[in-house]
Amino acid sequence: MSDALLARLDAISDPSSGKGLAAAGRLDGAVIDKGVATIVLKAAADEDAAGLKAEIESAAREVSGVERVRVITTIQRAPGQPKERPRQATAAADGPRPAKRIIAVAAGKGGVGKSTVAANLAAALTRQGHRVGILDADIYGPSIPRLFGLRDIKGLKKTDKGIEPAEAHGVRVVSMGFLTKPGQPVVWRGPMVQGAIQQFLNETDWGQPDLLIIDMPPGTGDAQLAIAQTIAIDGVVIACTPQDLALDDARKAIAMFEKTHTPILGLIENMSVFLCPHCGEASEIFGHGGTRAEAEAMGVPFLGEIPLTIELRERSDSGEPVAFGKGPVAEAFARAAQAMLVSADDVRKPAPEIVFSA
Repeated sequence: MSDALLARLDAISDPSSGKGLAAAGRLDGAVIDKGVATIVLKAAADEDAAGLKAEIESAAREVSGVERVRVITTIQRAPGQPKERPRQATAAADGPRPAKRIIAVAAGKGGVGKSTVAANLAAALTRQGHRVGILDADIYGPSIPRLFGLRDIKGLKKTDKGIEPAEAHGVRVVSMGFLTKPGQPVVWRGPMVQGAIQQFLNETDWGQPDLLIIDMPPGTGDAQLAIAQTIAIDGVVIACTPQDLALDDARKAIAMFEKTHTPILGLIENMSVFLCPHCGEASEIFGHGGTRAEAEAMGVPFLGEIPLTIELRERSDSGEPVAFGKGPVAEAFARAAQAMLVSADDVRKPAPEIVFSA
């Protein structure tokens, strides 16, 4: 934590105890990075923290080196209260939504096939008759244009209705990859990344699709926070591979989304087995079943296993999502897409009313 920022925040009195915020244990983080002060405030479930947040923002701006302030509120459960899946967020739901349902696909680390999972979930949903858009929010490593065969798109048109998405296979696509030259890196700081994602979300003429899939960048950082704070999404799917190293990072991603009150729709195990193209034998290259066991341990749905095949790699490289075809991988994505929708329906349901009796 930043000592100067922490000292300034501790001068603010906690409404409940009268102590300073730090002394009262109300702060779960207070750091300054590149001019941005990020403060994590613990709040009770029944507390209206709007006034306290405003006071924190005003105080933080007085600290030297702070150019912008971001306050994240986490809800604390009462002692003994069981953990349950968070319901659909409503804090950012007042503005217009670009789609009936908005679902993010994320991963705790790179290299687990997150973009391939996102693209093929969009393809499977389209094949099932849904109108689908996909936002490539992986600003530093946009892969969606290649996966949909849109590598020749140069720039994005803007009309009176907003940014006009590209389209392939019936899926509307917006990506930073349309705005950069091949091989050109995106060297942006956090606020620029946040601004680009917010613009893609709010200023694109998506045409009110049934679902908008957001391909998140790997890890936990500015892009994830920008989306969580910009719009109420219906939930997030975590893509993972079976080995322990990937599962460790998946846990971090889940913890981050829980802090932003984003429902976890479930885990997908990508590259669960390798299917030999000659004999069809399954080889457990990265182990097997780790993601299912992790989902059960964390109390979140397990959405399915996606095998690794030569066809999956070939069709991804050629811009023809495998979910549009036939075979075990296409069927696996179809089942995972259906399981994801079932989970999204579940978090939309109102929380059950608790009745106390003598």
